[in-house]
Amino acid sequence: MGIIMRRSMDKYYLDYYRMTGEQYKPGIKSLLQRCLFHNLQFAYYFRKYKERPGLLSRLMLYRLSRKYGLEISPNAQIGEGIYLGHPYNITVNEGSVLGKNVNLHKGYTIGRTNRGNMGSPVIGSCVFIGVNATVVGNIHIGNDVLIAPNSYVNIDVPDHSVVIGNPAVVHPKENATESYVCFLV
Repeated sequence: MGIIMRRSMDKYYLDYYRMTGEQYKPGIKSLLQRCLFHNLQFAYYFRKYKERPGLLSRLMLYRLSRKYGLEISPNAQIGEGIYLGHPYNITVNEGSVLGKNVNLHKGYTIGRTNRGNMGSPVIGSCVFIGVNATVVGNIHIGNDVLIAPNSYVNIDVPDHSVVIGNPAVVHPKENATESYVCFLV
C-alpha cells in the first residue's frame, strides 16, 4: 500500500481492508458485505459524501446514523483505515481530527468542551479506543496509544502509552497497540 491515496473512495478501500482484512475487489462479495454490514455501509457513504457531497449519500448517512446511533460528523477529519468495531452509539465531534488506523468501539465519544480546555481532540495514528471511552477537550493523543474501556481522557497523551481510568492515568508502553490495531494501511 505504498501508493498515496488521495480520493475519498480510495480511503474507503483502505477502510474496507482494515475492517475485513481483505483487499477490496469489485464484485458480488464486496457488494454484499457493504450492504449487509453497517460498519462498511457507514464508511462507504461517509467517504462518498466527503468526496462529492450529494443528496443520496447525505440521506444514507442520516439513515444509518439514526438507526445505529452513529453521530460521526461528516465535517470531522478522519484519516484512512478507520475501524468501526461494533459500531453503535459512537460520537465524533465535527472539529475532531483522527489519524490513520484508528479503532473506534461501541459507546465511544470524541467531544468538544466549551469551558476550561476549550476545543476538540486531535488523535494520532494507530490508536485503539475501547468501549465507552470518552476523549474531550483541546488535547492531543499521540501515536500508538491504547485507551482502555471506560476511560475519561481530558489530558494530552504522549506516543506509545496506555491510558486507564477516570481520571486518566497514562502508562508508557512500547508497542501499546500491538495485537489491538491490525491490518495497518
